[in-house]
Amino acid sequence: MPMSRAATARGPATDRPDTDRPTADRPDAAPDPAPDLRHHGDAEVRGAAGELTDLAVNVRADTPPNWLKSRIAASIDTLAAYPDGTAARAAVAERHGLAPERVLLTAGAAEAFVLIARALPGRHPVVVHPQFTEPEAALRDAGRAVRRVLLESADGFRLRPDAVPDDADLVVIGNPTNPTSVLHPAEAIVELARPGRTLVVDEAFMDAVPGESASLAERTDVPGLVVLRSLTKTWGLAGLRIGYVIAAPRTVDALERAQPLWPVSSPALAAAEACSAPPARAEAAHAAHRIAADRAHLIARLAEFPSIRVCEPAAGPFVLIHLPGADAVRGRLRELGFAVRRGDTFPGLGLDWLRLAVRDRATTDRFVTALARALPGAHTD
Repeated sequence: MPMSRAATARGPATDRPDTDRPTADRPDAAPDPAPDLRHHGDAEVRGAAGELTDLAVNVRADTPPNWLKSRIAASIDTLAAYPDGTAARAAVAERHGLAPERVLLTAGAAEAFVLIARALPGRHPVVVHPQFTEPEAALRDAGRAVRRVLLESADGFRLRPDAVPDDADLVVIGNPTNPTSVLHPAEAIVELARPGRTLVVDEAFMDAVPGESASLAERTDVPGLVVLRSLTKTWGLAGLRIGYVIAAPRTVDALERAQPLWPVSSPALAAAEACSAPPARAEAAHAAHRIAADRAHLIARLAEFPSIRVCEPAAGPFVLIHLPGADAVRGRLRELGFAVRRGDTFPGLGLDWLRLAVRDRATTDRFVTALARALPGAHTD
């Protein structure tokens, strides 16, 4: 069920300033500052904070697996040669049943957002929020005037295609969306497509969804479609930087021309090839079911706290929660050894939101014990 009460009462909007307004829950509150689009979950666990139990970063724990480490390690012997992405590109294409000309390997999905902002047309770009902030940051850095469509928390942050303005010629949306964990139906996203519009769908977390039921990666009938995928989340390769773009060959060519030479390292190419093979895909599918079970356990434990409301249904390896005073609770959780992701850096949210990565049940149970101590009015002695 969608959340019944919103920390932000704003409906879909297309041209709002970069500030949050007083919320429905806090009508007298001062506006929150403009969201920091460059803040990401890894900032919560840098330096000495690396000792905290990490619920801030959406990378699967206990990865990469040993077989993948071995494949990456073996590539070290090839470092004297320039990277050749031919085999990796073919493997990714085969994994999706596509021609290699429809695939572009990138140094993570973040590079793909920069390439899109620099190389693809779009005088009227729109980013659907709340979502990963790097697409908007990249567009702004490229001199684009970005408009925002803010989905409503009271409606469970569900997409209404008619909220996107007709003149938008470049639209960016996540699926499942970070940080809301909402999985939009594939056909709802397809409704956003039209001739003359580039439709960018960030599917960085789609391989964590059992069956990938809403994926558009293998669709070749949707005009202007650009799908982004990442191998860093499921396989624990954030430090290696590997992802890819799926699009029409003409679009792939335009993005590739904007890349520097040899943009993806040989170890990253080895990982892309290995993770696209059938055994790896089977392992990822198994992990997706395990994540779903662990997420259900986390949501059930959070239901023990009347002050916490979870954005449901959740489909990603993380959940978004609303909690009055969440920013202060986040600080107390750090003192108790846990890092969680602040929500106020996402347009459309504010200080009363937190994102929690899904972890194994034992870690969740330890976190819930700490959370009980961190909530306002808790006895900490």
